[in-house]
Amino acid sequence: MTTLAQLHINIDLRVQTIHGERSDWLCGKGCDSCCRQLAEIPQLTLAEWELLREGLTALPAKQVQEIRATALSTQRSRPFTCPLLNLSTGTCPVYAHRPVACRTYGYYVQRDKGLFCHDIESRVDDGVLQNVVWGNHDAIDHCLAKLGEVRTLNDWFEDWVA
Repeated sequence: MTTLAQLHINIDLRVQTIHGERSDWLCGKGCDSCCRQLAEIPQLTLAEWELLREGLTALPAKQVQEIRATALSTQRSRPFTCPLLNLSTGTCPVYAHRPVACRTYGYYVQRDKGLFCHDIESRVDDGVLQNVVWGNHDAIDHCLAKLGEVRTLNDWFEDWVA
């Protein structure tokens, strides 16, 4: 099993645990606000890009061209919208191949920084989520550091010949 595959299993377990303990958890199918309001363009390791590229190559060529064109069009201001997001359906066409940043958002914290949307942040501030056992994103970053070069999603697309 690859390091990335094991990392995905560990993340999935944390997400399942949080959902199991909190049936009212906001992140889930139908919620795409984080994909529409990115603070930065996602950073991916080489291993993540290779997995994402597998998912992309399974899509129809026209859809890949549209995604690539969106990724290469320079979004000039924040918040950014993920170029992978289907804006009309609010879904990710490569969900099973999505990067670690997408898998962990809403379930992990880094040092004293919550990695979640304003809706979850308001619940944290109100004390509603005080018993949640968040995932440790510093440990995730430690694992990711072993997975090759890191570039923005847009940079990976720029050099990719589909």
